[in-house]
Amino acid sequence: FPSLSGNDNSEALPESIPSAPGTLPHFMEEPDDAYIIKSNPIVLRCKAMPAMQIFFKCNGEWVHQNEHVSEESMDETTGLKVREVFINVTRQQVEDFHGPEDYWCQCVAWSHLGTSKSRKASVRIAYLRKNFEQDPQGKEVPIEGMIVLHCRPPEGVPAAEVEWLKNEEPIDSNLDENIDTRADHNLIIRQARLSDSGNYTCMAANIVAKRRSMSATVVVYVNGGWSSWTEWSNCNARCGRGWQKRSRTCTNPAPLNGGAFCEGMSVQKITCTSLCPVDGSWEVWSEWSVCSPECEHLRVRECISPAPRNGGKFCEGLGQESENCTDGLCIQDKKPLHEIKSPNIETASDIALYSGLGAAVIAVAVLVVGVTLYRRSQSEYGVDVIDSSALTGGFQTFNFKTVRQGNSLLLNSSMQPDLTVSRTYSGPICLQDPMDKELMTESSLFNPLSDIKVKVQSSFMVSLGVTERAEYHGKAHPGTFPHGNNRAFGTIQARNKAAYIQNLSSISTTSELKTTAVFGHLGGRLAIPNTGVSLLIPHGAIPEESSWEICLAITQKESSLQPEGTDVLLGPEVTCGPSEVSVSTPFALTIPHCAEVNSEHWNIHLKKRTQQGKWEEVMSVEEETASCYCLLDPYACHILLNSFGTYALIGEPISDCAVRQLKVAVFGCLSCNSLDYNLRVYCMDNTPCAFQEVVSDERLQGGQLLEEPKLLHFRGNTFSLQISVLDIPPFLWRIKPFTACQEVPFSRVWCSSPKPLHCAFSLERYSPATTQLSCKVCVRQVKGHEQILQIQTSILENERESMAFFAHDDSNFPAQLGPKAFKIPYSIRQRICATFDTPNAKGKDWQMLAQKTSINRNLSYFATQSSPSAVILDLWEARHQHDGDLDSLACALEEIGRTHSKISDITETEMEEPDFSYSRQNGL
Repeated sequence: FPSLSGNDNSEALPESIPSAPGTLPHFMEEPDDAYIIKSNPIVLRCKAMPAMQIFFKCNGEWVHQNEHVSEESMDETTGLKVREVFINVTRQQVEDFHGPEDYWCQCVAWSHLGTSKSRKASVRIAYLRKNFEQDPQGKEVPIEGMIVLHCRPPEGVPAAEVEWLKNEEPIDSNLDENIDTRADHNLIIRQARLSDSGNYTCMAANIVAKRRSMSATVVVYVNGGWSSWTEWSNCNARCGRGWQKRSRTCTNPAPLNGGAFCEGMSVQKITCTSLCPVDGSWEVWSEWSVCSPECEHLRVRECISPAPRNGGKFCEGLGQESENCTDGLCIQDKKPLHEIKSPNIETASDIALYSGLGAAVIAVAVLVVGVTLYRRSQSEYGVDVIDSSALTGGFQTFNFKTVRQGNSLLLNSSMQPDLTVSRTYSGPICLQDPMDKELMTESSLFNPLSDIKVKVQSSFMVSLGVTERAEYHGKAHPGTFPHGNNRAFGTIQARNKAAYIQNLSSISTTSELKTTAVFGHLGGRLAIPNTGVSLLIPHGAIPEESSWEICLAITQKESSLQPEGTDVLLGPEVTCGPSEVSVSTPFALTIPHCAEVNSEHWNIHLKKRTQQGKWEEVMSVEEETASCYCLLDPYACHILLNSFGTYALIGEPISDCAVRQLKVAVFGCLSCNSLDYNLRVYCMDNTPCAFQEVVSDERLQGGQLLEEPKLLHFRGNTFSLQISVLDIPPFLWRIKPFTACQEVPFSRVWCSSPKPLHCAFSLERYSPATTQLSCKVCVRQVKGHEQILQIQTSILENERESMAFFAHDDSNFPAQLGPKAFKIPYSIRQRICATFDTPNAKGKDWQMLAQKTSINRNLSYFATQSSPSAVILDLWEARHQHDGDLDSLACALEEIGRTHSKISDITETEMEEPDFSYSRQNGL
């Protein structure tokens, strides 16, 4: 063999040497990877059979022969020679090596047949730096809140293993499902408990050393909650005005660990009045009675001046007195002279009595005749009110009965109203042609909306309230409505008021609110125009090489979901499908609602209809869950889901201050009588689809929107709704007395279905020359909010100025597929996700992105997603589908500090591609 004792260690050994026939060396032990700890050298060993020689080769150079330690033995089974070789590798050798890869060594063994080479073993210097890249930070969290403690261990070789300690005791996440330590060395407690308070330490260790992070103190606090009120105490005054009180304590729960004390008063006082006792007092004595056969007469008095009440004393003394009435001259068994009466006197008394009764009968007959003549003199109005609710504006159903020839709509005043039917009527109604006849029968007079009952108070007024389904009803048709979150229209000025008035002739008559489209891996957006309902399918939610037909629909028939008690259906019932498939990434469903968002006044639930037709609760909007996510905006709820189906929002009012937002709109049209003009006032849920239904129905009746719709805040305080017409020009128009104001009970408004509430008023012109109408419509809740709509319109069709509402540009494109459906370009979206999905030493990760995009609750849902940032951006896309406020997103990213310039400057060339038609003024 060539010598390895010289200075030239690079001299190559022969790959094989001539020898007798045999076998190639077989390695029984090969060198393993090793780490040098501190200054201690490591030993590499190699063992082969049969082997005449074994030498190590490190980093491509032969190791000197003197550095080898060799041992030789004989295998007893085969009789072959076994050779084992050791070498030492020092820290200095590894540090002096400067190659493109780690320091490595390999052994080569020779036999008579040839050579064999072992695996390469790497040798590295082990170390563990002292300082953590990120220490956990102490936190104060409310009970059941989410705790995330970040830990980035020091740099080391080999990489350090991380262990968490709580109060110096190791934490085992396998024993507590509420704790997760698998995500990038972070400690996640999904729902904080009081027992989770303590000092948390991150331990990092490898073969060299152990390191401890700074301890982080976690405090789980409990905000105080009020107990129930006690019963009211007795009035402190036994007589007259006083007060009574009730109290509650901040013990449900009591504040702990620095939690906030209960807000509000612990004691309430109200005034009270105790009725004072009144002692009874006698009235004056009555006249003496006539003498009795016993020669006595009587007089009486009663204890009624005043009578005793409220525990007062009864009168003292006797209520009856008697005495001799003849001054002692009475003779027993014989009547005194003054008691002997003449028969003529009794006869005269009877005649007077019967004369008085006859006069009374004659007076009643005269009164009846007078009332009858007065009622006939009022027949010019055509009908009479047969229910006292005409004076109060109540919503009851009235009967039409033919009374006499010539006035077929006059009500029979002797008939009691039949409240068990929607309407009964007979006789001819003003119809001009078969088309008018159809409109009059289906919707024009008696049924402007489905699910209504009719109340007629005069020929000039028809009141409609939402009740049981009527016998005849028209079909609701969707109309158009301007998209956008703010559904309260801008102020109308006199010179441009027509710009806000709906041109009903342009409304679609589609009877089904449903849209479908085929989506692929690139995703897209599906919307039902002018309803506020939309569906966002993210990129990657559908597998590659696949395409699904997705549908989105609004239930127009009577909903099968019947809220309990005072619960309210806050928006439309929405179906998305097909229900049998599920997506890999959550999709975003947007449903409009009519609640004024306030967690202190509403508890809002998301419900889903099962295949059996029953409704089950998915979650409460304020609930922390990892199955789905709800984000409640002022006018819509954005829901992240993984399964399709039928969903609806239910509101449970938890205080009298809960507000249901109603939109008030006034429509008008001429009636079949050219002198009459009908005003129809609608109070509907403040959702686009509710307004669309009203506009569609008014189109069928030839109605005209007369004034900008206004928003009414209807509180759940049990007070009714009043609708009245005011300031009618007295010498140009008239309305029947007592019909200018109508009142709707609270339960009819609050607990009704989402169908619009409708009241109708009929005005009559004195002259056909009157073509202008000016009045006010006042809609108010008793002891609540009030809105006044100023009506100023021409009643002639050719003089009306109208202009259609302008919807968003995408209203004519219910389906948008691929990149054009998203505001954020896909390349920028990928860069944002790559940046924020990876934790940063300063804690600027996806949680900071969520905070800057106004997502502050239920972060545990995003923590379970493969890409939390992508789901956050999907939610942003759903919230900004109309405004596309990319500037605000760019500012949020800059504020976090992840970007050093506006995204618009970074990706300016990308934004000019045809696939992304964004305006430069939108930022980004």
